[in-house]
Amino acid sequence: MTPTMFSMAPQPPPPWERAMVTAGAGFLGSHVCERLLDAGVAVDCVDDMPSGSSGNVEHLADRPGFRTVRLDLARPGCADALPGPYDLVVHFACPASAAAARPLETLDAGSLGARNALAVAERDGARFLLASTCPVHGDPSGTADETQRFSEALTTAYVSAKEADAGIVRVFPAYGPRMDADDGRPIPTLIRQALSGGPVTVPGDGSGTPSLCYVDDTVDGVLLVAASRSVRPVDIGGDPGPTLAEIARRVLDLTGSDARLEFTGPRADAPEPPAPATGFAHELFGWTPKVSLDDGLKRTIAHFQNGGQGAPSAEGGARHACSW
Repeated sequence: MTPTMFSMAPQPPPPWERAMVTAGAGFLGSHVCERLLDAGVAVDCVDDMPSGSSGNVEHLADRPGFRTVRLDLARPGCADALPGPYDLVVHFACPASAAAARPLETLDAGSLGARNALAVAERDGARFLLASTCPVHGDPSGTADETQRFSEALTTAYVSAKEADAGIVRVFPAYGPRMDADDGRPIPTLIRQALSGGPVTVPGDGSGTPSLCYVDDTVDGVLLVAASRSVRPVDIGGDPGPTLAEIARRVLDLTGSDARLEFTGPRADAPEPPAPATGFAHELFGWTPKVSLDDGLKRTIAHFQNGGQGAPSAEGGARHACSW
């Protein structure tokens, strides 16, 4: 089950016929929807569109098998509006961006929404995959963190009490085309500022070393976990790499911007965010990120330069592929 980055060789068919992807119009959700469609899987993109952008899935609207279901998954009785039947349910537990977080809606998504998504998977006998994120590792610092802790506990309880086919993937920071330029995350912020002439503001003294993974690699990992029978949480993300200052300078080089760098102040005392423990993903699935930071930045910058339109997902037009 080793993912092949740019292989043109025939791939085995995925083990699903129809999937439901919640928050499917969001950054990561839209890429998961697209990858599943490319593999011949019909997809219901379930999203109430408050933080996800409908523009992220507009290009999929005419694809065979794709349906957009505008629905608040935390609403009572919402399962009746999800016809299915599904053999895969991917639930993105809460907004990926702190800037987009809304406390009450976030709590609902991770509690009522997760319960309803699990109920749909149970109804159809589908594989359920909870897409959680890295704050679950550390001390809770907000609503989103607590929400995802509960979502993970709920998923684990379903496995124990109902013998559900359910797993958890912890998605660490990903970047790439379709990110919201104003969502507060470092990569889109640096690119937006560079393209607009600056100044380009770097958090703290720029010495932080974020864990970043290009979206194509992240989706590879998510779907490999989905196709497995893994129950234990699996980390998917990049290793800590260049500092924020180095990334900012690279963005300036790649955009050709002459904007000046500004640092927001001394480095804060807060610890670095946790890095993913990807050994399990590598040993069990052969998963490892393939897209370099330089290539990922080029593709992401191209997306913003094209006014938010699609950027190529693989060099030379070769198709990104994942072995299920």
